[in-house]
Amino acid sequence: MNTRHSFDKFWERLCKFKEKHMLEDIVVGFESTGSYAEPICQYMRNKSVQLVQINPMHTKRLKELTGNSPNKTDKKDPRVIADVISLGHSLTVIVPEGAAAHLRRLTQARERAMEHRTAMNNQLQHLVFIIFPELVHTIKPSTKTGMYLIKRFADPNQLVFAGIKKLNDIIRKVSRGRLGDDRAVRLYHAAKKSVGITEGKESILFEIAHLVSKIESESSYIEDLEKQMGEYLQKIPYSQSILSIKGIGNVTAAGLIGEVGDFRKFETASDVLKLAGLDLYEISSGTHQGCRRISKRGRTLMRKLLYFAAINTTRKNGILHKPYQRHLAKGMPRIKALVAIARKLIVIIFALVRDHSDYIADYSSQLVFKKAA
Repeated sequence: MNTRHSFDKFWERLCKFKEKHMLEDIVVGFESTGSYAEPICQYMRNKSVQLVQINPMHTKRLKELTGNSPNKTDKKDPRVIADVISLGHSLTVIVPEGAAAHLRRLTQARERAMEHRTAMNNQLQHLVFIIFPELVHTIKPSTKTGMYLIKRFADPNQLVFAGIKKLNDIIRKVSRGRLGDDRAVRLYHAAKKSVGITEGKESILFEIAHLVSKIESESSYIEDLEKQMGEYLQKIPYSQSILSIKGIGNVTAAGLIGEVGDFRKFETASDVLKLAGLDLYEISSGTHQGCRRISKRGRTLMRKLLYFAAINTTRKNGILHKPYQRHLAKGMPRIKALVAIARKLIVIIFALVRDHSDYIADYSSQLVFKKAA
């Protein structure tokens, strides 16, 4: 059980076993079970033990060899985990501490909030489509302008009553001039000839108002989370090295630090790639040469953050635009090329943190210039 009494008894048993068999060290291995493993990890971190983690996929495959049976029981699992450790296939446990621990929690909370908001936006679009389908085709509901219009003119009759001039003024103001007169005209004429339903419309409008309120609340919550992420990010000594990379902002940097725990505790960039599940593998036999793929046996959110960072850094004038274009020129699919860039980003970040330096664009060109001088 996850109680202080149970943990103390477990630790007492370990100490007695160590003393009885005159052992030098204690290695505690646990199978990755998400949040259920965190309390015992926190407890063991404060003890004189070596803490290691076991990939559930390894125990699943090794249990077949134990007793030549796929049987899985609480009695068998510890033996299988011990076998994995003895074979040297355990994983290093790096638990985030201090500001990094806060960044992990905040990043995960933001991810959940983003997913929740996306679900509500989809639900809102579904409801708006029922009573005013033309609005969905004219302006994206999830945008700031779209949300403003839905909040005030979800009913086509309300929009017609407002008139083109008022509608145009609102759209120009909310969109800060990005949307012109044609959008107001299109919306107005669409509202006049709307094919949206009329039966039960008031009840749908009531639900739409409720959803808009919840989406605004969730958006405000996400902004607060990002603000806190920025504050804790400033407490990480090497955060500025990561932020010096054009295309990586506070949210991405905070998320990566939270997911990794501490870049300085890893010996090589390959170890970080493995943590993210971006390490490569292939299945080859004889004359057959298998394709190299990423293992995906790592932190999913970390891969997601790196993928979006790769998109940002490969835009026109981005720091990795040229390498990305070279991959595409070789016939590499777009997604595969972005994954290659994500791997390169990890190597760059690791080097910057290791060397306590900031990213220098066109470093090789500057180096040649200095030598010439």
